[in-house]
Amino acid sequence: MILIAESGSTKTTWVLIEKDKIVRQFESAGFNPYTQTEELICKTIKDEVSPEVAGFLINSIHFYGAGCSTDQNKELMRKCFQQFFPKAKIEIEHDLIAAARALWFDKPGIVAILGTGSNSGYYNGKKIMRNSPGLGYVLGDEGSGAYMGKKVLQYYLYRTFDAELHQKFQKKYQLEAADILDAVYKKPLPNRYIASFTLFLAENRGHYMIENIIEDSVWDFFSVHLARYPESGKIPVFFTGSVAFGFQDILKELCKTFGWKPGRILAKPMEGLITYHKTK
Repeated sequence: MILIAESGSTKTTWVLIEKDKIVRQFESAGFNPYTQTEELICKTIKDEVSPEVAGFLINSIHFYGAGCSTDQNKELMRKCFQQFFPKAKIEIEHDLIAAARALWFDKPGIVAILGTGSNSGYYNGKKIMRNSPGLGYVLGDEGSGAYMGKKVLQYYLYRTFDAELHQKFQKKYQLEAADILDAVYKKPLPNRYIASFTLFLAENRGHYMIENIIEDSVWDFFSVHLARYPESGKIPVFFTGSVAFGFQDILKELCKTFGWKPGRILAKPMEGLITYHKTK
């Protein structure tokens, strides 16, 4: 049996396959070795993954995750999986490879991820040849949920929102400044917390301040990352992630502005990954 996992910083989608049949599908918390300790990662596998596949013989695991671009982080993830699946062959790849395989299989393209975090790369049909890293939610992640959520919190706390939006935010979340600062600076997984406020943007589309936040954030991602690939404009740009899917109208409009051809835009790459591994 093959266990495939596609993980962002917020959640992970798992699919267990036997030949051409999906035996089990479930979700767990997300993984990111940049922002999570080995102890937390192993605990999540123990509590949320192992019970779901108990009794099944897992021959191979293909894990695609945010933050799994370095050998060190790949080895950390591999160690955790080996504790619970000692007989399985384990492949650890970063989320860009997942997006490339799911969206475009073995053809070259620019691959972009906009979810809780952001990332992009040039895929030559086999591997990522160039990568413009997101640098994480503190230093970068332009265009991501964390990037947009941070703008929402700034607009609220600085009272930049007009009276209408300020009141809507207060009514929806009922948060004081101290609550927000405590969650961001003292509690675990602040990137997920910050990214959760992207929902406020989605619920208030059409307001000029909301549109400005979304458009400016995506523009930053395009100009800082995608525009720097020599291949941009020559081959399609493919997108995946909840933010990319939710705000795809803006992605398509900016692609037109930059003179690029947008490819597929998927909320989740898992469907494409299942097809990819079946063919392999």
